[in-house]
Amino acid sequence: MLSTAVAATAAIGAAFGLAASSATAAPASTSSTASIHAALGQNSYGYGYGSGGYGGYGYGGGSGSNGTGSSNSSGTSSLASATSAQEVGVVDITSQLTYAQAESAGTGLVLTSSGEILTNNHVVEGATSISVTVVATGAQYTATVVGTDATDDIAVLQLSNASGLSTAALDTASDATVGESVTGVGDAGGTGGTPSASPGTITALDQTITTQAEQTAASETLSGLIETDADIQAGDSGGPLFNASDQVIGIDTAAEQGGATTAGYAIPIATALTIAGQIESGQGSSTVTIGYPAFLGVEVDSANDATGVASSGATIAGVIDGSPAAAAGLTAGDTITAVDGTAIDSASALTTALGAHAPGDTVSVTWTDASGASHTAGVTLAQGPVA
Repeated sequence: MLSTAVAATAAIGAAFGLAASSATAAPASTSSTASIHAALGQNSYGYGYGSGGYGGYGYGGGSGSNGTGSSNSSGTSSLASATSAQEVGVVDITSQLTYAQAESAGTGLVLTSSGEILTNNHVVEGATSISVTVVATGAQYTATVVGTDATDDIAVLQLSNASGLSTAALDTASDATVGESVTGVGDAGGTGGTPSASPGTITALDQTITTQAEQTAASETLSGLIETDADIQAGDSGGPLFNASDQVIGIDTAAEQGGATTAGYAIPIATALTIAGQIESGQGSSTVTIGYPAFLGVEVDSANDATGVASSGATIAGVIDGSPAAAAGLTAGDTITAVDGTAIDSASALTTALGAHAPGDTVSVTWTDASGASHTAGVTLAQGPVA
């Protein structure tokens, strides 16, 4: 039996989210599979990427299209408010998604008194600027990205000029059990203020969900999740799943909507902290990106990537005004054929080539214009939105 799943980042001024369908959960300690569809700018599910995709802007992959629509989240009027103890170490996160012309809201946890923040990657993915509010005090900060892991949906942020912050109480014992009482807390609805609180129990462990790619949200599979019947809602992403002692055992990440029962999903806190530790150490990998990606500023046509048909390059569908690509003279309709002398035969090849560089690097870009003339220019890559 299929139901519709929704995740937990809320849209502000636009309909964001992730609509999803999911198979009925398997018994405790087994793995079920949910198919989660990222309906950006359409059905609400809180993976809060915005009302349109910037596609390959900056990364060289994919083409985005603006979307419209309204949120279909179930609302927050029936939710309780978090206690003062549950507010400690919790922050609201607002991300500006300039290239999607949108804004999203989520939640996070304070890891250090100097302002290191743990949240979901999807809360900040595509962000060009991030602001954070400490729930207990109302203090506001700008934040930068220390690193992200899109595969495991974890991000670490650093607040600017923060000190003396109260940190979240974490339970890293990894001893969660089915039937245990829990409470999901977060910025449900993205309204700010006192967080919402949804009580429930753990209904299963070691669960797996798979998202479907849509606009700025790439497909991903998340495994080893805690399943709960707490009413996790849009805006809760990155927020705490508390045990009965008000200790954080997981990070609210996703939820089903439209089924016979409520099912929310959280990344175990021990898993999240392991990934955060790798990010903090500056150890980049095939899944972990340290800092911000290099940004060229083009949207490319990925149709050939999808079909597997070979092409002579990466065709540009759009160029961002003021970007390095625009300064170099690239325009829509041009085809990028090489970066630093390495042949480019697809959008994904361009993504890979750019991914090997950091903001500030100068690369040689070769392209063919609509008339067939070849051009080569040195391009200094800018800082891109969050990967």
